[in-house]
Amino acid sequence: MLRGLYTATAGMMTQQHRHDTVTQNIANLNTTGYKQVESVARSFPEVMVALQGGDQGRDNRQLGKLNTGVFAEESISMMVQGDVTESNSSDDLALVSDIQVRNAQGAPVIFDASGKSVQANGQTLYKPQAFFNVENPAGGVGYTRDGDMHLSPDGRLLTSMNQNVLGQDGRPIVLAGSMDDYWVRENGTIFNKQTGAASGRIGITVAERPNELTRDGEGLFAEKTQGAASLRAATNNDQIEVKQGFLERSTVDAAQSMVDMTAALRAYEANQKIVQFYDKSLEKAVNEVGRV
Repeated sequence: MLRGLYTATAGMMTQQHRHDTVTQNIANLNTTGYKQVESVARSFPEVMVALQGGDQGRDNRQLGKLNTGVFAEESISMMVQGDVTESNSSDDLALVSDIQVRNAQGAPVIFDASGKSVQANGQTLYKPQAFFNVENPAGGVGYTRDGDMHLSPDGRLLTSMNQNVLGQDGRPIVLAGSMDDYWVRENGTIFNKQTGAASGRIGITVAERPNELTRDGEGLFAEKTQGAASLRAATNNDQIEVKQGFLERSTVDAAQSMVDMTAALRAYEANQKIVQFYDKSLEKAVNEVGRV
C-alpha cells in the first residue's frame, strides 16, 4: 500500500518542479535572448521483484520490474533561434544563425521545432547555435545571446548585465564615443563611421552540440564538461549574421506556458488526492480494523 503513497508523493514533487520551471519561463518572457527551459521527468530506478528461495542453493525467481513513480531529473534549455525585432538602437545587436548540418550521406539534416533531429540509425543531432563571447564573473569566457548592449563611461562594450563583450582576440572591446559612431557588419566587425577604420570584431562562438551547454547565471551559458558542446570560433562560412539595431526576443511561448502551468496544477491536485486517500486508508486500518 505504501508504494502507491510514495508514487503519488513523487508525482507531487515532479509537478511542483514543472510548475517552477514554467514560472521561470514566464518571468523571462521579455528577457532578451532568453531560451525556454523544459522540465524532463523520468521514472525512478526500476525495482526488481523476486521470490525468496526455499533453500540456500536455489536461485531467486525473477517476477519482473516495477517503477515507483517519476521525478524531475533535469531542466533542458531549448536552443532554437528566437524572433528578431527591430529596436532602432545602435547599441542593440541580434545574432541570427542558421548553420547547416549534413548527415553521413551528405544530405542536409532537417531539424524539428526544438532543434533536434533523430537519424535513421538512431543517432540524435542538434542544430548548432552561435553565441556572443563575454567575460564571466570568474574572468573566463561565457556565452550569451543577450544583444542588449551599451558602452560604459570608459568605452567598454557591455551586455545588459554589465559583462564585458569580448573580441576575437579574447580581450574586452573598447570604443570611443558612442555606438552611434559605429556600424557593425554581419560578421561582427565594428567600423568607425567617420574614419571607416575597423575598431575590432566581436567574438562569436559556435556550439556544435548546444544541448551540452548549461546555464551559468545572468544570461550566460557554459559547457557541462570541457569539450562536450564542441565549441569553436565562428567562420565566414557559417550562416551567422549580426544585425545592428535589432534584438532577439525570448523563445518562451506565453500561451503554451499557461497551458503547461494549468496542467501541472491539475496533476499536482490529482496526486494530492491520492495521498489523502492513502492517509485515510491507513487511519482506518490502524484505528478500526485493528479493533475487530
